Amino acid sequence: MTHLQPGDPAPDFTLPLDDGTDFTLSQQLGRPVVMFFYPQDDSGGCVDENQEFSALAEEFGARGAVLVGVSPDGMDSHQAFRRKYGLAVPLIADPERRAIEAFGLWQLKKLYGREFMGLVRTSFIIDAESRIARIIRATRIKGHAAKMLEGLDEMLAKG
Repeated sequence: MTHLQPGDPAPDFTLPLDDGTDFTLSQQLGRPVVMFFYPQDDSGGCVDENQEFSALAEEFGARGAVLVGVSPDGMDSHQAFRRKYGLAVPLIADPERRAIEAFGLWQLKKLYGREFMGLVRTSFIIDAESRIARIIRATRIKGHAAKMLEGLDEMLAKG
């Protein structure tokens, strides 16, 4: 999985969002951030995951959390993906894999006996002090967004 552990400072980065603005993690201090890293726009599992997070976007917002998706796709791909599916979650474009690699998610994967480098679908809850509170690998896409919301609630309950 990732080399990062709960309690570690979250790696800072600045990358473009699909609306043309920049997202800087360190500028989110004072509020929790939920980031889900997914492999590719417009692929089956990634559509499902983004739709589930979009359906719960207001719930994350009601808890004061910033919710963003991150993939190695570029700006044009993200914009088309959000429009096509009416997604509510802002998407971070990371084609050079700066955040993806900083979070330790570009790894050797196997599929049907073939090995290749790719993004390991993982989500992070980062607390208001920019420390990693939770790391949750998305082993099942269905219900992953709800699992992240539960993790956020648990973190907030602990204060």
